[in-house]
Amino acid sequence: MGDASMRDYGLAAPHGPNATGRHVATQNIADVDMSGGESAVFRTLLLPDDSYDANGTYWADMGIAKRFAFVSKVDAQESAKELSSIGRMIKADPLSPISYYMRNMVIPGAGLLLEGYVLFSIGNVKPLLQAGFPGCWKKYKVCDKVWTQAVDYLEICGIIVGQILVGILGDWLGRRWGLIQDAVIMFVGLIMLTAAWGTTLNGWVICYVWSLFFYGIGVGGEYPMTATSGMENAVGSGKVSTRDDRLHRGRKVTSAFLMQGWGQWFNQVILIVLLLIFNHGAKPPYSRDVVQWTYRLSFAIPALGTAWLVYYRTYKMRSASKQLQAAKKKQSVTGYDTKSLGMTFTYFGGRIFATAGTWFCNDVFFYGNKLFQSDFIAAINPGSVGVMTNWEWNLLNIAVALVGYYMASFLIDNKLYGRKWMMIVGFMGCFICFVIPAFNYKYFALGAGVHRFMAMYFLSSFFNQFGPNSVTFIAAAEVFPTPVRASAHGFSAACGKLGALTAAVLYNYITTEQIFVVVPWFGLAGALITFLFMPDTTGLDLKEQERRWAFIRAGREHEYHGVAIHPQHLSLYERLRGVSKFYNAEEDYRQRVEEMRADWEAAMARRAEEKEAHEHEMDDDWSDEVSTFFERTRTGKGNGTTLSSFNQQNGDGVIGGGEYAEKPKGR
Repeated sequence: MGDASMRDYGLAAPHGPNATGRHVATQNIADVDMSGGESAVFRTLLLPDDSYDANGTYWADMGIAKRFAFVSKVDAQESAKELSSIGRMIKADPLSPISYYMRNMVIPGAGLLLEGYVLFSIGNVKPLLQAGFPGCWKKYKVCDKVWTQAVDYLEICGIIVGQILVGILGDWLGRRWGLIQDAVIMFVGLIMLTAAWGTTLNGWVICYVWSLFFYGIGVGGEYPMTATSGMENAVGSGKVSTRDDRLHRGRKVTSAFLMQGWGQWFNQVILIVLLLIFNHGAKPPYSRDVVQWTYRLSFAIPALGTAWLVYYRTYKMRSASKQLQAAKKKQSVTGYDTKSLGMTFTYFGGRIFATAGTWFCNDVFFYGNKLFQSDFIAAINPGSVGVMTNWEWNLLNIAVALVGYYMASFLIDNKLYGRKWMMIVGFMGCFICFVIPAFNYKYFALGAGVHRFMAMYFLSSFFNQFGPNSVTFIAAAEVFPTPVRASAHGFSAACGKLGALTAAVLYNYITTEQIFVVVPWFGLAGALITFLFMPDTTGLDLKEQERRWAFIRAGREHEYHGVAIHPQHLSLYERLRGVSKFYNAEEDYRQRVEEMRADWEAAMARRAEEKEAHEHEMDDDWSDEVSTFFERTRTGKGNGTTLSSFNQQNGDGVIGGGEYAEKPKGR
């Protein structure tokens, strides 16, 4: 039977390494023979060669050495294919790769680019306002100190409101309307920020603060909307996932997310240019007119880009809700899926703790880094005057962070490293970079170790992006089911902003030296939470996760045996709870074939009904080989269709529809 194991990839199931040499990967079920063309199609659909080897073994079932060789080979082939594709693009049109990048990475992340521009401009503008209006923003003689400090608080509060509110609306009304709503709110918020004024300076501050709060609602909504729509666009809406979905899903989402870093960079560059223009140089003093023109124009510029974003999302993203609508249709749900929300907390409680807890720890670092940046620069560059020095150092810090963003984008889909280890290493890198100066602060900040101090500060920015800041964004979208994906992502992101709020409040009461004593432990806590509770979705086909969710929602969790519960894709907490005990690749393969057969039969029944009613028959995407095989092995031809016992109707709709389900009309 040795040769038989390589004969075809029909109805037999792969189930791990062939340790005994006796396993026949393609042993026939029910003594049904397949033609060569049929077996090739079934292998392509159910055993893609980027996830399974020639023996039908899933990559996560391989031993370490074999896994390393398999993953390296697949990645090398994919890299060669992409480089060849880029070469052909350049040959046809030298600028076409730039056009491709803009279309597939920049435009999907345009909202994050604009919110990154404005969100972090608040910290950049504040020193300028303090220089131009010291009695208001620095000495608090004519302005209320509480309101001036509220700039840091209310902005974050607005973001939290947006993350939760728009996350729920995105699952209720659809991704498209959530995206449009975000863009409109940000556009109006930017007009408010640009035109903010008052009859007194204190009135101006109050108007400015509430404008930030309103703008923050739009910013908060960008997180769940961009992540979920980007994720679902990457996965696609076909019956089976594509090679690009499986190998580059993470890169597509993080490539959009890293636009946030470019937003920060553009903001800092534009502020520098505007100040040089209006002040005729970088040196102080800065007049009130200079400050007003600089800060107001810096907000007016992104308002133009946001107006374009409103147009683009309204007229060019009409299918953004397609995946969500399909998921709701399968479960016969209209409106908000409250049942799925409750079941998510029941079955995925550990994941919610992981995504929310790691995001909280990350934002203490990420936003804390920005908040006390001026204190850090003052420590390494004492005696500096003017805001330009601060801005130049910030520009360097952003450049370092951008390197981290791109490194994360390139490696986040690598099965040998991936999301989970990237987050753990990033958290530990931040922990080490902050904890070392904590125990000898005077030496590093004020003594001979100041250059090492600078290096560690910038390295912390690198590891933050090449780690938790990028991974939290994608993980909170990947580990939850489609019907509540935006809500769960918004909740996790809101918990993250509580971390930012914690940093904003805490840093007003402790010194820079104490910051280095307190903050590192959030990095260590983030690494531990990731290790214990975060599942690793690297290399996991998310359509498999949706299959598992169909079983869970139908109350038949124990009947799912696929790779979504493979130990590789579960957290340590889930493995200890025994979630992986039902993993059985052979049984899963049988189920997938039966699901595929049931979906084909349903499609044939629908076609027959349309033919009898003299309606226009809709095209389907069943291959000739699959249709021929199912027709040849079909039972119950007398009544037109015999649905699999697995694909039964229940109160929640069709079970196991997964990537193949097509619900017949009239049923």
